[in-house]
Order: sequence, then structure tokens, then C-alpha cells
Amino acid sequence: MATSYPPVGFHFIVTIADLQMPDGAVPFIRAQEVKGLSATISTEEIQEGGENTFTHKLPKGVTYQPLVITRGMVSGSVFVEWIKLGVEQFRFYPVNLLVTLLDEQHLPLEYWFIANAYPIKIGTSDLNAQDNKIVIETLELQYQYFRRGSAVTNTSILSQLQSLVKI
Repeated sequence: MATSYPPVGFHFIVTIADLQMPDGAVPFIRAQEVKGLSATISTEEIQEGGENTFTHKLPKGVTYQPLVITRGMVSGSVFVEWIKLGVEQFRFYPVNLLVTLLDEQHLPLEYWFIANAYPIKIGTSDLNAQDNKIVIETLELQYQYFRRGSAVTNTSILSQLQSLVKI
């Protein structure tokens, strides 16, 4: 059943769909923040012959921002070792990720399937002997595309959309 209020953005999980631990578990990434779940459609301007009052703007393609994952630094994680292979050794093994927004019962609400992600940047917060802060690492990934899906299927909404638009 779909919720009638906006969900909170602090309850989520990031899993690595293509990797599997020796015990069969799918590894997940403990993250403080995930940014970059954004798609932009670029347009191309076409000037029509004889028409001087406007130009046509036609869709050209979709671009995706890099996915930025921020978290407390963790040593020895499979995810960081995968990133280090790309950044330090220039060996890339694209993986699929799943970012899942959870509800108050820890059940999936929405998800973003991230296709063929690979690392492009890793960074660590400043080290300062005068601060009492957790070391934060920032991991940046490029990917081909994402697909957003709903873990909650509301058939009445889907049927309303289908009646409005021929899907």
C-alpha cells in the first residue's frame, strides 16, 4: 500500500548487486549520504526555415550526475578495495548498485538501480589533531544510467496512468 506522506530521506541502504560474500550475503555499504540520483535530458535547438518567432527544442539524450557516497571511513571493506583497484591500479570492474529507500518498518519503498558503476574519485576528510571528528570518506562513481522503481505497487494509480496515457 502506498504511503500518503513523503518518506524520510535518512533511512536507506546501498547494496552491491554483483558481488557476493563467501557466506552468500550481498554486501552493503553503510553510508551517511548518497547524492547524484539525478538525470537531465539535454535538448537540441532546431531553427525551422521561415519561422523567426521561436525555435524547436527537441530531446537529444540523457546525462547522469556522478553518484557520490559519503560515509565514515571503513578499513578493509570489499567496496573500498574495489574502488582502490580503479583509482590506484587503473583496473575497472563495473558493478550494479541498488540504492533502496526504507520505511519505518525497514521495508523497501523506492529503489534506484544503478547500472555499470565504476569509481572516478575517492577522498578523505582533513585530518586535524585539534578536532574530535570522525574521518569521512567520499566515494564518487560514474555509471551508465539508473532506473527508479517502486517497491510498493499501487494498481489503482497504475490503471489511472494507463487510462490517461497509452502505456
